[in-house]
Amino acid sequence: MSDLLGIGYSGLKAYSRALSTVGDNIANAQTPGYARRRLEMMEPVSGSDSVFYRGNVNPAGVEIRGVSRSVDAWLIADSRLSSGDSERAATKLGWLGKVEGALSDESNGIKTGLTRLFTTADQLTADPGNRTLRSQFLQAVDEVASGFRTAAGQLDRMSEGIGGAATSTVDQFNANLQALEQINIGLRKARPGSTNEASLLDERDRLLDKLSSQAGVSATFENNGSVTLRASGSGDLLVGGGVVNPIAVTAAADGRLSYSIGGSPLTITTGSLAGLSEAANHVADQRSELDALAVSFAAQLNAAHQAGTDANGNPGAPLFTGTSAATLTAAALTPEQVAAADASGSNGNMLALGAMRGAADPEARWSGHLAGQAQATASARAQAAAAETRADAAAAARDGVSEVDLDREAADLLRFQQAYQAAARTIQVARETMQTLLNSI
Repeated sequence: MSDLLGIGYSGLKAYSRALSTVGDNIANAQTPGYARRRLEMMEPVSGSDSVFYRGNVNPAGVEIRGVSRSVDAWLIADSRLSSGDSERAATKLGWLGKVEGALSDESNGIKTGLTRLFTTADQLTADPGNRTLRSQFLQAVDEVASGFRTAAGQLDRMSEGIGGAATSTVDQFNANLQALEQINIGLRKARPGSTNEASLLDERDRLLDKLSSQAGVSATFENNGSVTLRASGSGDLLVGGGVVNPIAVTAAADGRLSYSIGGSPLTITTGSLAGLSEAANHVADQRSELDALAVSFAAQLNAAHQAGTDANGNPGAPLFTGTSAATLTAAALTPEQVAAADASGSNGNMLALGAMRGAADPEARWSGHLAGQAQATASARAQAAAAETRADAAAAARDGVSEVDLDREAADLLRFQQAYQAAARTIQVARETMQTLLNSI
């Protein structure tokens, strides 16, 4: 009779815990990083048996082995790897899109200004003495200079923005490293198979997911679930043995980023930090190219204008001053100082300036520069789309194992409720049987 009571009691305890586990699954179905849990149960070894040999079947109820999580280590690792690549591509694409916007004509008007400059020069060939056209010509020069300054200012602010984003991400990364070490401490103390251990493992995996999306990391796990984390590629220790080694970021004068750990250079090739580094390099290149184009355009147009003579017969003055895109300025000229004439006639210099239009003129070179940026953005967009598709597929495969299925939980809920009622009925039968025996004495 005592065995019957023991069987019923063990069932009540086990199925009550199982119902609680199902409840946790349902309550956390939408919680990020939560892995489905299940209660592991087994038939206990009876007193007359051993774990190696069972001579007789001797029912002894049910025994709780602990809470386990539905996870697949390979799918998790694959998901983290693809997530890092997706974050890198998406971060880079975001900034390249902003660069494309900063260089667009809607933003700075450089293309419109150059087109207007050459169009006005063509009009001056027909009416070189027209003061209105001369003013429009100088206005176009000012629009070009102002456009270069605008573009340079936007790229400068963009470089600062990337540096600020990198600093913020590095701070978050280091905070996550500290949090991961606290999880390690908790896992070393947690009772195996407990709900507390499962919660700590969920938080550990969530932190590893975040760290992987920020930078490349490589994790190795101890039997108790604690993790040793290293930078992928270099192998530098980030977390392990009670030690946390934070990383740092430094921005060069041109905005390029470099990462370090313990004072030594750290190469990051995946995650949002890698995307920020690549974006910073691209912006630095664009700033350099913008300066080169500004100086080249100024020199080319200055030389063309200085080859002619103005309305007063004086040699043409430079149209631009400045040594970079940020300092490019239209010279303060009057309409009479527009050098429309040359030795061949009153419109000779404007004819020569108009003849500059072609493969190497400022207008065509600027259009080519914009086309190059558009191509770089399109390439980054294609890479980001492919990486996102890959990451979504890996995440779906991972969720197929770890995600909570409410239909399945509903079925388990019904199954364990019935098992709980059966265990309760077992105790009731034992009680009634015992009472009958006592009454018969």
